[in-house]
Amino acid sequence: MLEVMDVSGMVTFQDSGRYGFASFGVPRSGPMDWFAHRAANQLTGNPPNAAVIEIGLGDAVFRARHNCVLAVSGAGYEVQNYIWTFPLWTSFFVRAGWVVHLKRKSGGNWAYLAAAGGFEVDSVLGSRSTYLRGGLGKAIQLGDVLQCGKPSAELMKLAARNFPAEIIMPYGQVPVIEVIAGPQKERFTEEGWQTFLNSEYTLSRSFDRMGYRLEGNPISYSAGADLISEGMTMGSVQVPANGQPIVVMADSPATGGYPKIAHVVKASLPLLAQCEAGVSKIRFKEVTVEEAQEKYRNIYVARKFAT
Repeated sequence: MLEVMDVSGMVTFQDSGRYGFASFGVPRSGPMDWFAHRAANQLTGNPPNAAVIEIGLGDAVFRARHNCVLAVSGAGYEVQNYIWTFPLWTSFFVRAGWVVHLKRKSGGNWAYLAAAGGFEVDSVLGSRSTYLRGGLGKAIQLGDVLQCGKPSAELMKLAARNFPAEIIMPYGQVPVIEVIAGPQKERFTEEGWQTFLNSEYTLSRSFDRMGYRLEGNPISYSAGADLISEGMTMGSVQVPANGQPIVVMADSPATGGYPKIAHVVKASLPLLAQCEAGVSKIRFKEVTVEEAQEKYRNIYVARKFAT
């Protein structure tokens, strides 16, 4: 059981997402960084789909009301537990009464706090993921008391575990984001396509869980910038009339009316999610569907045996 002592930024519960409701306009939601979400659960002995606390673009402070084991993954954060500082991608024991502080630093946007036993959160439409725009769940606030379930093993057996994220997911501020060609690639000139692949982009400061607006060389069209709205999902790269790409993220609308030049492959989504506004230098690389699938399989196998 954790008591919320302070929060800033965006702090919500997220599991692996809400599936089956896109036809009703309900986004999947879930974590911005799926890899960090799963790693935090693995460190604490939880099922992969267990709800964790996603801390984005701010700090969070919790006090343990009972002995527990926590783990924090992600990028751009520092963890203070009582009088000690812990690295990310580790699990650690927290005695009742101790205070855990997640402090925003540089090098990323999102951190994931998992508790051994998982957080007991009401399910809405089959998921415990929060979608604030749609009123599904609510932001975690000062004074909330967060219930935890029964751990899968003795606490001391779950503490002091490490996850070698750096050898599986190459987080950094100069990422190469792999993409497959989008369904409207033909609406762009060849010059526009090459601009997309060979330019360096930065993340605009006007970004959130719905989308990442990128800034760089504009992408040229061979056809108009509007089309009849059609389905899209996290990773779709839209290009509006100004030629600046927008990558839709975890709270992606179910449909959109801008042409999609590309789609970010699942293995690269965590790298993009952790890019810092105005700091990261983002480049894109085209891969085939088969290469994208193989990359994801390799990450999954490495993650499975990492702890």
